[in-house]
Amino acid sequence: MIKLIAIILTVITVTNCISVAQSRNKREDSLNTYVYPDVLELDSTLKVDYPFIHFEKNNFKFHTSNSPNWDLLYRNMEKLIAVKDRKLNFYHIGGSHLQADIYTHDVRTKLQTRWEGVPGERGFLFPFDLARTNNPWNYEFSSTNKWKYYMSVRHDVCELGYGLLGAIVSCKDSVLDLHYRYDKTDVKPLFNKIRVYHNKGEFPVSFDFQENQQYVDEERLNQELGYTDFFFTKNIDSFDLIMRKDKDDTYEVSLSGIQLMNREPGISYTAIGVNGAALFTYLECGNFEEQLKQSEPDFFAFSVGTNDANMPYDKFDPEYYRENLEKMIQIVLRANPKCAILLTVPNDSYYRRKSLNKNTARVRDVIIDLAIKYECPVWDLYGVMGELGSSKTWRNNGLMKKDLVHFTTKGYHLKGDIYFDAFLKWMSQMESVQQMRRK
Repeated sequence: MIKLIAIILTVITVTNCISVAQSRNKREDSLNTYVYPDVLELDSTLKVDYPFIHFEKNNFKFHTSNSPNWDLLYRNMEKLIAVKDRKLNFYHIGGSHLQADIYTHDVRTKLQTRWEGVPGERGFLFPFDLARTNNPWNYEFSSTNKWKYYMSVRHDVCELGYGLLGAIVSCKDSVLDLHYRYDKTDVKPLFNKIRVYHNKGEFPVSFDFQENQQYVDEERLNQELGYTDFFFTKNIDSFDLIMRKDKDDTYEVSLSGIQLMNREPGISYTAIGVNGAALFTYLECGNFEEQLKQSEPDFFAFSVGTNDANMPYDKFDPEYYRENLEKMIQIVLRANPKCAILLTVPNDSYYRRKSLNKNTARVRDVIIDLAIKYECPVWDLYGVMGELGSSKTWRNNGLMKKDLVHFTTKGYHLKGDIYFDAFLKWMSQMESVQQMRRK
């Protein structure tokens, strides 16, 4: 009897030891069980100033134990920082929050200045100035011509299909001028290659870069995809472009985007946003996928959902939202099957300033389900804010506008700080996980 008890106790002890070891290994080695700090590099006084913000929820939360694409992104980040031998293409898609490009530009600035020797490049731009709508503060386009503008969100019909940025400007004048400058930004990546996305097929237009024309080493037209590349022998930070049509005045020059590139290592951070855009808006952009494939994404963040769910509770169809989000995810993965995808939950908001928008919680449920399916993390801004009705608290503290949908400039800057801290938490998490896996 004593021997039997001893054997049982031994088995229990061994089992407990194995269980503890397995539990410890799971805690340290699994992405979905990692314990994040409340803040990493944020000013700790923010927790005192804004006690209603749930900093403990501010992370890229994994709902699966592994994520091969995010493992790859981390290895690429490690190499980029240590060896400075590569360029990573980051994309972030949304609506008006991203057309303003306030918090996304803060993140871009941090990514391009945090590590020495990896300045990156500016990426895709759209001349919203010419479309007479709000242009990001950090750059400006100007022209003496009067341009027509088309917005995918308004379902404007344009002969040139919408591309990655969801907007188009067009002009029939025989001579057109276009001027680009950086504005109100600390990061001004130089560029020696400009890609102008325009009409497909024959493009009877000549280009003259004025004082920089002498540095144009090569001009290369791609009729099938509708763009012209210009290669310069020196780095520049602005341009003045004259376009002259070789055809009669009935030909309309259309532009769907400008991409600024260089040969420097670093991160390109492109913000894709049109006021009022929803998932179906981008799904209707016929040239979206082919333009994305030209600069394959290494990271792609989805912040689309506010406009999809901006309706009465009984009118919102979560399955329709799921179908559209999954279609967009698949577009990104077709462009690069190894792309790290981040799904972000929209901010709390009110429907028409009066009604609590309870659809956001349903959007979050869909996002988590897809995050599990595609092994990607979720940034739960809704939870960080304080969930249902929290936008009023943010408004009362000067962080949101009266419409209870958009943030104030101060609020957007805070959002950028919070978002980047979540990114740094992820890097810290991956460092810990990788160290554990190497043991």
